[in-house]
Amino acid sequence: MAMTSHDSPSPTRMDRRTAIQWMLAASASLTLNETSRGASAAFKATGYGPDPVMVKIYKPGDVWPLTLSETQRRTATALCDVIIPADETSPSASAVGVPDFIDEWVSSPYPGQAADRKTILEGLDWMEAESQKRFQTAFAQLNETQQHAICEELSLGSPAKPEHKKASAFFKRYRDLTAGGYYTTPEGMKDIGYRGNVTLAAFEGPPIEALKHVGLV
Repeated sequence: MAMTSHDSPSPTRMDRRTAIQWMLAASASLTLNETSRGASAAFKATGYGPDPVMVKIYKPGDVWPLTLSETQRRTATALCDVIIPADETSPSASAVGVPDFIDEWVSSPYPGQAADRKTILEGLDWMEAESQKRFQTAFAQLNETQQHAICEELSLGSPAKPEHKKASAFFKRYRDLTAGGYYTTPEGMKDIGYRGNVTLAAFEGPPIEALKHVGLV
């Protein structure tokens, strides 16, 4: 049931064109805060630390302590793959490290992420509790139909039920972050056909059609 670039969008999974917009929005809002681990233990990171070593490859947790508990991490991974599953041309969100990106995002000491950290941690805990309530098992262990039964109630276009208002806000933000993480990886950029800067053997200037379009010829 993976989604391709030509499929119509579902309320749960990512439409590729919409994903580009979300990717830009998520990238533009990159800044973080200090709150709790799973809404309980105090976050201990202070300051922003030294400048990174540009020739070093950092792993998750090298720069600041990570936040997600093991249970939250499993839920986060499963939810990423509900939003962007693998298909015949592209890997799933978890396969390209999106859960690492989200854990780094909510763990960073920058002040702008305070709301995101609280929203994401409480939302993941809600997903797990709702899964246990409905199906008596962890969200990561549910089958696709069961996972979608929970997610689609949070992602439909109509206003959320009063009891799902916070969970719906979490799900929307989580989709944005998942898209931002996925479509800034080499695999994600390839999936939407983004080439970036490509070295040219020669540059002969803009084509005549482009010059005519802007009135220069």
